[in-house]
Amino acid sequence: MKTIDDYNFKNKKALVRVDFNVPLSKGLEVADKSRIEGAKPTLIKILEDGGSAILMSHLGRPEGKEEKYSLKHIKSEVSDVLGVKVKFIEDCVGKKVEEAAGALKPGEILLLENLRFYPEEKEGNEEFAEKLSKLGDIYVNDAFGTAHRAHASTTVVAKFFKDKAMGYLLQKEVESLDKVLNSNEKPVTAVLGGAKVSSKITVIENILAKIDHLIIGGGMAFTFVKAKGGHIGESLVENDKQELALEILKKAEEQNVEVHLPVDSIVTQEFDNDSEIKIEDINTISEGWMGLDAGPQSRDNFAKIIAKSKIILWNGPLGVFEMDTFSKGTIALGEAIANATEKGAFSLVGGGDSVSAAKKFGFDTKVSYVSTGGGAMLEMLEGKSLPGIEALK
Repeated sequence: MKTIDDYNFKNKKALVRVDFNVPLSKGLEVADKSRIEGAKPTLIKILEDGGSAILMSHLGRPEGKEEKYSLKHIKSEVSDVLGVKVKFIEDCVGKKVEEAAGALKPGEILLLENLRFYPEEKEGNEEFAEKLSKLGDIYVNDAFGTAHRAHASTTVVAKFFKDKAMGYLLQKEVESLDKVLNSNEKPVTAVLGGAKVSSKITVIENILAKIDHLIIGGGMAFTFVKAKGGHIGESLVENDKQELALEILKKAEEQNVEVHLPVDSIVTQEFDNDSEIKIEDINTISEGWMGLDAGPQSRDNFAKIIAKSKIILWNGPLGVFEMDTFSKGTIALGEAIANATEKGAFSLVGGGDSVSAAKKFGFDTKVSYVSTGGGAMLEMLEGKSLPGIEALK
């Protein structure tokens, strides 16, 4: 599989699939520009070679052409981040778009309108993909966040190009995940948190053969605790997944993976930041009380495991971190991972809520890599091949 370093873009037009699906404020301004910043190294390389770039992306989930989802709202932010005045055209296929792309001079960038204004994009329509392919000489995919979708712009379009490559962002994502899943360095620790076991089953089953320690936290821990005979009060639980939890523990034991569950919990009677709290043993939570964060002993236990780890995967928070009262476990975990990283461990953070937590508490700059694609990352951890990456082979 080729990367953009295998090409010189001099006098070439690169058709680049980026992931500019960024959050917008009520005033339709970019609220978080990290995805735009993530694409910058790839685009600068193309321009510095003496090439031009045609950018395709989706934004939101429009039903047909919806003005609020137009990429014109992000044009000035893209220009600011790249340091290049970006041109914009209010369509992504057709004669006018082909003319605009054809007129691009070396060093120029054209941003196309939202791909999802056309249902053909999500359908993976071949005719639509062929129309997109007419806009460039080389196809570059730098959108890891959509690499698990077999859409027209992420997968199908690649078949119309002899020259195709992955951008730096996509390359870094693949390499980071490969480092976690296929590392010779030991021990490897995976921290899985969040609400439900059911959403992480295939991830756990696929990574057991590759890790030494599995830390289970967040709401999903209570399903394991109850399955082992603990009393969890009113804590979140998936009663129909208890047998599965025991199976996972048995498989882990067979593969010599040490599983670490919380031993204590910060409990409360109401799902409220200002509610009364106390610390209880996780196996004997009082009736009418629920656990919303990892307790101090659990935090210490987890930190000790993290401290001796060489490779760390963090997917999911340890509590309801959005509320200050129940954010201590997630913060302690972030601090432990940051400390281990500083001492030479490789740490990868990915999956919606853990990325949000890492950014909220300032750990995003203290870990080795923060993944930009939650769904795509989870599918890679599940052992699935991603169509957007397969299409580049």
